[in-house]
Amino acid sequence: MRILFAFLTAFLVSGAISLPARADDKATAPAAPDIPPPAMTKQARLDKLFGDLKRERNEKAAERIAGTIWSEWFQSGSASIDLMMLWSQKAMDDQKFDVALDFLDQVVTLQPAYAEGWNRRATVHFMMKNFGKSMADIDRTLQLEPRHFGALSGLAQIMALTGHKQSALEAWQKVLAIYPMMRSAQDQVATLSEELAGEGI
Repeated sequence: MRILFAFLTAFLVSGAISLPARADDKATAPAAPDIPPPAMTKQARLDKLFGDLKRERNEKAAERIAGTIWSEWFQSGSASIDLMMLWSQKAMDDQKFDVALDFLDQVVTLQPAYAEGWNRRATVHFMMKNFGKSMADIDRTLQLEPRHFGALSGLAQIMALTGHKQSALEAWQKVLAIYPMMRSAQDQVATLSEELAGEGI
């Protein structure tokens, strides 16, 4: 009896899989549950998010999209790198910039294609007022992710702090081309445009 039951089960399962769908079933037939749709790659997810960010005209909704982009950027794909990034953030929060740099030096050495490692190190250099080193790391970040509005914002701030208003304005304009609803970038573009117009440039 057990053999017959096993045979019938196998028969029914194989029959269910091989039965051709009727024409009127095609519209309602669900996708096979054991074949999930292909998962989007990180790059595809980012491309979609950046498209959404550029089109979004609601500031709060744009902030949520930008937050999701940051979440994607933070994912290194390595548990050890993620841990070092966490430790570096804790050191930054505690104003222990040398400690943060030690961790981030390891991050960029172990995973040089991880843009956020370079961006985080650029931020630490910026906080230490090492603008030259910060700009070098920003440049590396932008080579890996040209749409990194965080790195571009950092570049704009360095340009402004070092008296290069025109370059700062251009950097903020690049930010707005990627993230049109970023309020701080809008404000900076307005302020710098006014200042440069007043200086006759």
